Amino acid sequence: MFEGILHDSIGARFRAPFGAVPCGTDVRLSIRVPDPAVRARLRLWVGNAERIVEGRRAGDYYEFLFQAKHTGLIWYYFLLDAPGVETSGVETRYYGGRSGAGAVYDYPPPSYQITVYDPAFQTPAWFREGIAYQVFADRFHRSGERGGLLRTEYHRALGRSVALHEEWNAPVLYEPLPGKKDYDPCDFYGGDLRGLAEKLPYLKSLGVTCLYLNPIFESPTNHRYNTSDYLRIDPVLGDEDDLRMLVAAAKEAGMRIILDGVFSHTGDDSVYFNRYGRYPGPGAYQSRESPYFEWYDFRAWPDSYRAWWGFPTLPEVNELTPSYMEFVAGVLSHYASFGLTSWRLDVADELPDEFIAFLRARLKAIDPEGLLLGEVWDDASNKEGFGARRAYVDGAELDSVMNYPLRDALCDFFLYRTDANGLAARLFALRENYPKPFYDACLNLLGSHDTPRIATVLGGAPHRDALTREEQAKFRLSPDAAARGKARLALAQMLLFSHPGVPCTYYGDEIGMFGMADPFCRAPYPWGAEDEAQLAQYRRIAAARRASKALSEGACGFAALTPELFAILRTEGGESALTLVNRSERAERVTVAAEAFQRGPDGARMFLAPAYTEAITGMRITCSEGTLNLVLPPLSGAMLVSEKSGKMR
Repeated sequence: MFEGILHDSIGARFRAPFGAVPCGTDVRLSIRVPDPAVRARLRLWVGNAERIVEGRRAGDYYEFLFQAKHTGLIWYYFLLDAPGVETSGVETRYYGGRSGAGAVYDYPPPSYQITVYDPAFQTPAWFREGIAYQVFADRFHRSGERGGLLRTEYHRALGRSVALHEEWNAPVLYEPLPGKKDYDPCDFYGGDLRGLAEKLPYLKSLGVTCLYLNPIFESPTNHRYNTSDYLRIDPVLGDEDDLRMLVAAAKEAGMRIILDGVFSHTGDDSVYFNRYGRYPGPGAYQSRESPYFEWYDFRAWPDSYRAWWGFPTLPEVNELTPSYMEFVAGVLSHYASFGLTSWRLDVADELPDEFIAFLRARLKAIDPEGLLLGEVWDDASNKEGFGARRAYVDGAELDSVMNYPLRDALCDFFLYRTDANGLAARLFALRENYPKPFYDACLNLLGSHDTPRIATVLGGAPHRDALTREEQAKFRLSPDAAARGKARLALAQMLLFSHPGVPCTYYGDEIGMFGMADPFCRAPYPWGAEDEAQLAQYRRIAAARRASKALSEGACGFAALTPELFAILRTEGGESALTLVNRSERAERVTVAAEAFQRGPDGARMFLAPAYTEAITGMRITCSEGTLNLVLPPLSGAMLVSEKSGKMR
């Protein structure tokens, strides 16, 4: 009786339009119910209310129509009513799932999600179509022989701990300084803004169009997530003239810059809190009459206060305090005067929705093309916080987020925690939940300053929590594991640069740098000692993305060709680009046609070109009667771009 029932949220026959929809859209859902004795109803949950929708039978299907009237989430599953087998009553079953095909349940099932967003929501095209690169400034490049080391005296004069690495390739500090109880990230290599500007030709050669900088504001630490003064460039990095020079040079090179805004907390050693009295004051720690006092939540002034994750060096702010909101708006305006109107919000999940919406409104008033990107580690569409669902994706808050779910899915695939079918399911689910403008602007990453180096992860390193800091400092992959990590990294980069959204490289990942968790993932870029073969392959991958309109803007389809082999096909106009990766340790024979990519919103636009050029080797590959046949060696991939692709843009 309940056999053969099917609803596939990714299939056009079952749900139209695909995925997230603009507010006001008419939505059609259908479920296949072969037994005419079974009646289907649709159960919706909108806001805080349940709604039952009656459908009409059309052959083997029940169809339901409704309108998405409000931004937010609509949850749904199906009720299946049939005559009771042992009674004269009605027997009810349920059909539900998270994404794709679901299942019949004897109890209320998981619900499918429809995201509803503001139809006016747009994201900047310059970002969506670009390539990003993340720079941890102290560790990238120093100007001259000593760079920012010449300016660390500023911090020492204030009584702060400062450790200098005169040798650029010296190991990072990870233990407390002599005589100190706790580790302090106060070691500096002297990378600075002028040093970064000197390396812009290198970044341009990688196809970079967007620089994401870790915090550059005054701070006593090398990571600068404990801000001392939002309106002052950290002297170790340079001054305002250096920043203006960098912005101008980046613009000349065709690059924009994203600043890192840490607005959920300040440093305790700051103009605003001034715990140690290093600034003229008065800070909130010094006086209840301080203009900053109301920014903080004191339980017992001055020594008991709310702090980020309990760290007393990071006092949290009350973001919705009017004076604080206006101050941060002033920070946005200040850096806009330098030509900097794009921001990444640190720990966006710890910022109230009202605060993020306020920042977006102020930023877009300054520059409609400015970007507001959030640090969110989960699916941002259904993230919970502050006792409610977060409205990041609805159109009034973030342009997009750092795509950690994509990173996690790729790592799980290459480390055999899931197969190609599982990878496809996870990528489809995220695509289903995100509004298209948001999805196309995701910052797609494999590593960041908050993760172990991706080559180390893909080499099979233990989880960061399985090793002490001392053990992490000593950890090295075996030669075979290191080679495997780099090979997997190249394949992951092929997928990253073929996936919709903005591929972002954490400095040094283009050459396969190794390292465990913070601070070991923040070692200096080894200029002059790069893995040239790894870098050459990365350059070809990035160049393919830049040269192909299909790869940067095109329609997209995912396919699991075998459990070991995953593929992405993208098309735009007459261009077609097909990326294939074989994660296994054996050769895989590939037979692929456009029909393998029919699922998802772009199935009708998928096609294979008559001929392709492989981006890494330059080999020419032809299709026969719409089918491509080739053999992929163990742990290898192919990035095929149709010969109709234009010149690099």
